[in-house]
Amino acid sequence: MDQLFARWQPLALSLLRFVTGLVLFHYGVAKLFKFPPVPMFAKVELFSLHGAAGSLELILGALLMLGLLTRPVAFILSGEMAFAYFIGHYPKGLYPVLNGGSLAIALCFTCLYLATSGGGPISLDRVLGRSR
Repeated sequence: MDQLFARWQPLALSLLRFVTGLVLFHYGVAKLFKFPPVPMFAKVELFSLHGAAGSLELILGALLMLGLLTRPVAFILSGEMAFAYFIGHYPKGLYPVLNGGSLAIALCFTCLYLATSGGGPISLDRVLGRSR
């Protein structure tokens, strides 16, 4: 069983990187372009904390989807998600399931993993020879 799943690990890494970038990209689009209309992002302005977060999620999420500069991009996004949790969620309570911070925690550690593992075989980093 281990050999069967281990064979697909490199492709799963590329898929994880793409889907993580897509989720972050969608949050950036929702915050900055108000699409789809999400009530909690209705009043986000570009030059605000949420606007800065949306800009990072939009731009770096797109780079993550492409697998370009994966390690530094994922590291920055990991930090952003940690800030998101401690600034936006933790003050609402200790438990992530109650304070709404579960996704921020999951994205933080997923991005931290991507920062250490790279973008996988299906990435622009690999095409450009930036990763091993």
